[in-house]
This record gives sequence, structure tokens and C-alpha cells, in this order.
Amino acid sequence: MLKYLKDIFQGIVTPFQGMKITTHYIFTPRVTKKYPEAYTPSLPISERNRLDVDMVKCTGCQLCSKSCPSHSIAIETVKAVPTDANVPVDENGKAKKLLVTKFDIDFGTCCFCTLCEENCNFGAIHRTATFDYSTYRRGELQYHFSNFTQAQVAEKKDLLAKFNAEAKKKAAEASENKE
Repeated sequence: MLKYLKDIFQGIVTPFQGMKITTHYIFTPRVTKKYPEAYTPSLPISERNRLDVDMVKCTGCQLCSKSCPSHSIAIETVKAVPTDANVPVDENGKAKKLLVTKFDIDFGTCCFCTLCEENCNFGAIHRTATFDYSTYRRGELQYHFSNFTQAQVAEKKDLLAKFNAEAKKKAAEASENKE
């Protein structure tokens, strides 16, 4: 009979113990973080994350492109014309001599060896904390870092062609005057 009463008592008390635990977890703050917005992992020194290019520091020397073993970096430059008023400036405030009209990195073929970052003498290439490359299309893995639009590139190339034509014309006139 005593066992029967203990079982009844335990049958009444046990649901209340469960409700106590449930209410405790209802009113405590949540520990789960929303991924990826609030996820900040501690990254190791040799992490292989997305690269970023600071176009103000980039001089167009193409050392990063030449050192890339997978040929993932494509760079095109145009010589700056001295008479052009819209020449970007470098980090020291001086007008650039080479305009980087195309700076593309294809992360679909990049092996993340960081040779480009190590060989950049100007510190223009650096790794970021972004490590997620999820995409449905392979073409979205090609990142364009240049600040120039296609119209601006065409304008800079036309200015350079005109400047070179004028320089050749002046050189021809000078050689005729000497004779």
C-alpha cells in the first residue's frame, strides 16, 4: 500500500518538475547565434579567406598576377595622360602614373596560396574575414575590383591614343626642323 501511495505522489510531482525546467528555459536568454550575421569565429593565422584589393594602394605593377600559380588574377593597365584632369590619386595624394582599368580575381580557380598577398609590395591585397563562397553560378565567383566603368576605360584609352599621336607628330616636326 505504501508503494502505491509513493507511485501516486511521484506521478503528481514529476510533471511539475518538468514544468519547472521548461519555464526556467523559457525565461532565460537564448544562446544560439544567428548564422552568418552574428557569427564571428576566431580565425587562425593561416586562414584561406576571401581576398580584397585596395585600389588606392594598387599601382598596377602586376606582381600579384605573375606570382599566381593558378592564373586567377587578370590585370589591365593604361598609362595616365599628364593632361587628364580625372586621374585618381594614390594613398600619398599623388596622381597615379598607371591606371588599373581591370583587376579581376576568379575565386573559382584560386587556390588561396596567398602568394599574391605576399608579393604585393604596396599592401594592396589582403585577406578578409569573409570565408563563405556559396553561390549557384560559377560566374559569380569572379570579382571585379577596378573602380573604372567600361565607358571610362574607353575614354582613358582614347586620351592616351590622342596623346601618343600628338607626341609622334611633335617628334616628326622636330626631326624635320633639324634637317
